[in-house]
Amino acid sequence: MKKVTGIGGIFFKCKDPNAVKEWYNKHLGLEAGPYGASFEWRQLDAPEQKGLTQWNVNTEAAKMYEPSTKDFMINYRVDDLDALVAQLKTEGVTIVDDIEDTDYGKFVHILDLEGIKVQLWEPKDG
Repeated sequence: MKKVTGIGGIFFKCKDPNAVKEWYNKHLGLEAGPYGASFEWRQLDAPEQKGLTQWNVNTEAAKMYEPSTKDFMINYRVDDLDALVAQLKTEGVTIVDDIEDTDYGKFVHILDLEGIKVQLWEPKDG
């Protein structure tokens, strides 16, 4: 089974998200709106398929990283989230929540060996 197929997003906490977004825009040309910045790309083995990688910052009080105490979270793109979650459960991996099915894909959160919250995403690329 193909597991992780790429990076879906990088998210981290900071003191002043607007100032950080402005810094990244000024110095690195990263234009980030309320939901961050999206990077569009093509799959190497299927160039007709587009993908997105999301970048965003949140306040230090953001709850989306819990139960992890870390200040960042990585989103990994996967092919078959249901099958992967079933396999991870048999391997004793901590599954934080139920799979959520949205307009742009399925999501679930797990904890890695160090307690870092990881978001797994099966996108609905189109």
